[in-house]
Amino acid sequence: MTDPTAAEVRRLRAGEGLSVRQIQARTGLGRNRVYALLRGVPPPAWTRRPTAKDELRTAAVALRGEGRSVDDIAARLGVAKSTAYLWVRHLPLDPDDDAARERRRARARTMADSRWAAHRAARDAAQEQVRTQMRELVGQLGDREVLLLGAALYWCEGTKSKPWRRHDHVQFVNTDARLLRLFLRFLAACGVDRNVPTYRVSIHESADVAAAERWWVTTLELPADRFRRATLKRHRPTTRRNTGEDYHGCLVIDVPKSRELYWKIEGIVAALTGEIT
Repeated sequence: MTDPTAAEVRRLRAGEGLSVRQIQARTGLGRNRVYALLRGVPPPAWTRRPTAKDELRTAAVALRGEGRSVDDIAARLGVAKSTAYLWVRHLPLDPDDDAARERRRARARTMADSRWAAHRAARDAAQEQVRTQMRELVGQLGDREVLLLGAALYWCEGTKSKPWRRHDHVQFVNTDARLLRLFLRFLAACGVDRNVPTYRVSIHESADVAAAERWWVTTLELPADRFRRATLKRHRPTTRRNTGEDYHGCLVIDVPKSRELYWKIEGIVAALTGEIT
């Protein structure tokens, strides 16, 4: 027996050329139900008219033919990257076209620079203003300030005694030349000349040890004859990231006969943390 509802829906589609929405309004049926009853019945030609995206798709294909990337196409046409990818995924770029790839990279760099140039300039100006304000606020440090800062710095970064291992000896290790310079000022405020400590570079075995030592001597104005043999660390290419010309290893500052100096640092830190009032 023929379903009268299905027959009517098909008649409205084939005979009167109505759209799904018009059929819904005429019959009161739901959208999914109408689609199910129309399975196999082609839609009328007027419902298949071109859309604006057809022109965008054509433009995307043309841009791909010029060697444009998906990101570039999406930005130019104002569509989502996922949409641009669906339109041109059947047109992969030639992976061997080095010239085209370099052009795309250069264009991407240019676009990024132009997009962020104003922001970077404003950020850098604001950063320099804040830095200048803080430098003026700090001003010149006296011996007392240097003693307080140096002791706190040592307690964060220096070698300390443990309850299970007494080691009342001052040894400071760091990679940051600014912190090392501050610690040297602290030693000077404590009456320790730069010719008193020994210095040692701790560095990866693949680095230029002699060049690193020269860099530390020049940067911190240290006596070269007080440097001891460097400590070499095993080079692990898969985990090591600190490479290049800016890598100078760690500098170890070792102060001999520094038990009393270590006690002074303990006392300053105790006062700073409220243990001594």
